[in-house]
Amino acid sequence: MVNVGVLGATGMVGQRFIQLLDKHPDFDLTALAASSRSAGKRYEDATTWYLDDAMPESVKDIVVSETDPSAIDNDVDILFSSLPTEFAAKVEPKLAENFIVASNASAMRMEKDVPLVIPEVNPEFLDIIETQQKNRGWDGFIVTNPNCSTIALTLTLKPIYDNYDINRVYVSTMQAVSGAGYDGVPSMAIVDNLVPYIGGEEEKMESETLHLLGTLDGLDVTPANFGLTASCHRVAIVDGHTEAVFIELDQDISLDDIKNDMANFKSIPQDLDLYSAPKNPVIIKEEDDRPQPRMDRNADGGMAVTVGRLRKDPVFNNSFKYVLVGHNTVRGAAGASILNAELINKTIL
Repeated sequence: MVNVGVLGATGMVGQRFIQLLDKHPDFDLTALAASSRSAGKRYEDATTWYLDDAMPESVKDIVVSETDPSAIDNDVDILFSSLPTEFAAKVEPKLAENFIVASNASAMRMEKDVPLVIPEVNPEFLDIIETQQKNRGWDGFIVTNPNCSTIALTLTLKPIYDNYDINRVYVSTMQAVSGAGYDGVPSMAIVDNLVPYIGGEEEKMESETLHLLGTLDGLDVTPANFGLTASCHRVAIVDGHTEAVFIELDQDISLDDIKNDMANFKSIPQDLDLYSAPKNPVIIKEEDDRPQPRMDRNADGGMAVTVGRLRKDPVFNNSFKYVLVGHNTVRGAAGASILNAELINKTIL
């Protein structure tokens, strides 16, 4: 068993980490860290639990430590980070001197020597780790996953990008409030409303997606060569991001071919039978009114992305469109970091 810890353990994504790590066959959750307000308390006393499932018994008596290298047990091998971006930028590099940091934070994502990884999409980017350790003199390292909306989109683009030439992609998101954290969106701002702006989200989708689908040469990533533009919106859904995607190819491809490419898409996590890997990363729905967040966000434990309404565009040549739903705090956050760690544990440690 590999001993692991969670940074930012009392927040919503931190709680999702704890839920997903409970009874994990490869990882033993032994350390929890949070702010000074929580440090020194039993986890049960320090936390207001927000998830539907009950708090796991195994973590209730763990004493929360401060998020500081000197306060974290040296027996821990991997730290899962759900820290706020500003704090992560300061703390994660210090922790990586001695620990493996699997980060959901955005602070280090676009650093040249820090791999940004979706295991089904670009596992070869983990090769950057060795150079990162040499450059920075670290015994540990940092690996990051993209933001929640990017992960769902990129998983559906990968089988298309591998088989055809994409000219451009337009995506419009309808994102759940849990993506902003429990206190992120006031109820009076979202009930009976839609907020047409999420700070930094569109820029992340546009840059991270092309980076993930790009080509690695040493430390240099040549981004995928197609246009991508995003419009991101917050809606009154608890969990599950919905995205409307429009794709233009350079040739006319049948919908059956595209559907089969998506439905049959598998990669290294499936080949290695990693514990958190979905059997099918992309699930196709044929019903006219699917996918829907409430009905499809938990597909394969929340680790699969569901695609529906796949259809040709009647106006633009060589174009088609679809709707996807992905669980933003599972596949889009904690589950993504855990799957990265499972791949590292299987192939590097």
